[in-house]
Amino acid sequence: MAHFHKNAPAALDTITNRASISRMLKSFAALFLFSASAVFAQTNPTAYDALRTVGNQLNRDYVNRVVSVTGLDGNPQPSTWRILVDDQNAQGFREIQVRDGRVTSNRISNRNIVGTAQGATVNPARLNLDSSGAYEVASRTADSSHVPFAYVNYTLRTNARGDGTWIITLQNQNHRPVGTIYIGANKGTVTRTEGMFAGAPMDAVIEDHREGDIEDKEHSGDNPIMRSVRQMFYRTREQARETFKRVRHNFADYIRGND
Repeated sequence: MAHFHKNAPAALDTITNRASISRMLKSFAALFLFSASAVFAQTNPTAYDALRTVGNQLNRDYVNRVVSVTGLDGNPQPSTWRILVDDQNAQGFREIQVRDGRVTSNRISNRNIVGTAQGATVNPARLNLDSSGAYEVASRTADSSHVPFAYVNYTLRTNARGDGTWIITLQNQNHRPVGTIYIGANKGTVTRTEGMFAGAPMDAVIEDHREGDIEDKEHSGDNPIMRSVRQMFYRTREQARETFKRVRHNFADYIRGND
């Protein structure tokens, strides 16, 4: 017959308590690691930060000659920004790479500029949307569109009208694009979407450059799917405009430290 020591219940309680404490410590450790990674993901510099780095470390006039700003695989902000500057003192464009608040590359580039007029630069006086704000607008649009995403590619450049525009491409966990959103960098207007809406093919493009309060108009060539997508476009566009009011961030104020 098995015999138990009179202190056995207390010993068992001690073992149980130790096991509970151990599990608790492991949970806290996992939570800490998750929180630390989330904070780390948030600490990558924004596009405005990168532009200020270029102005401070290289040439202040470069921020007035920006042709494009690009960042890949943001989570939500990318670790590296690539800034293309129209350097009038050089033969071609200057391609600058910024990482962790430092210029890590600075070279002359003669490559063709895709999607923008030759030599067209972003007017910093009309720049009211940092990459963090562009993320918020795009994220709100994606939520309204029921499109989940994991990573973000950023491009800031001028459009055919010469207006600064953020092109935000959302990607899934496998870094495959799930939709692209064009956002005006001056007034935060969503002017174009590619894909984006649940049930819509990736080549479904909706575009409207009008600003302010607008109404959806019937398009004779729309099939039922595209008609539904167009209705969702205008609905989510209005919601994105409300988000812009909250995240609006003027670049000139930022540079002067008045924000």
